[in-house]
Amino acid sequence: MVDDQSPDETWKWVQEKSKEDEKVNLLLRTEKNGFAEAYKAGLQWALDHQFDRILQMDADLSHPPEVVPKIIEALDDDDVAVGSRYVPGGGVENWGIHRKIISRAGNFYAQTVLGMPITDLTGGFVGWRADSLETINLSSTESKGYAFLIELKYRAQLSGLTFAQVPFIFPDRILGNSKMSAGIFGEAFINVLRLRKSKTRLKKVLS
Repeated sequence: MVDDQSPDETWKWVQEKSKEDEKVNLLLRTEKNGFAEAYKAGLQWALDHQFDRILQMDADLSHPPEVVPKIIEALDDDDVAVGSRYVPGGGVENWGIHRKIISRAGNFYAQTVLGMPITDLTGGFVGWRADSLETINLSSTESKGYAFLIELKYRAQLSGLTFAQVPFIFPDRILGNSKMSAGIFGEAFINVLRLRKSKTRLKKVLS
């Protein structure tokens, strides 16, 4: 688990659990350097520790643990397995109409501009083969907010990686608030255009 010393102190529980189970690990970051940097730190940690299969997911149960085996299994045939709310069998629960519109519109926009087959580009429930994750050059990613999740998948496509999409139901969180806002949506809107304009340069970086 990667934690930037979140105020709910989840990290303390994970830290105690790691003393009992060697399979539980905590990457505790003392500074809040942002969403993308936390993701990069966790993914790089997994690569450095030579795991064959790497899964990124939220720790608030909005990404159902029971779907994890299906995502890992999908990596037998494809390089990247994306948990998707927007394929048959997937969906959301207890979302207001405003949030639904923002999410669907954002995904449709990114999918259209970038020419990608993935229906859930903004989602963070994703499995990777380790050798596939290494091809996208994590250290050179530029997006800072939720657009980082889109950039990872776009780099994977430009690298010629194959995708599987695994349906899941995304429930609204019981405690806390979603980080999605108009500002985050605007940032992602601009960054999608930036990614499209940098396609040629990215291909050179990834070659």
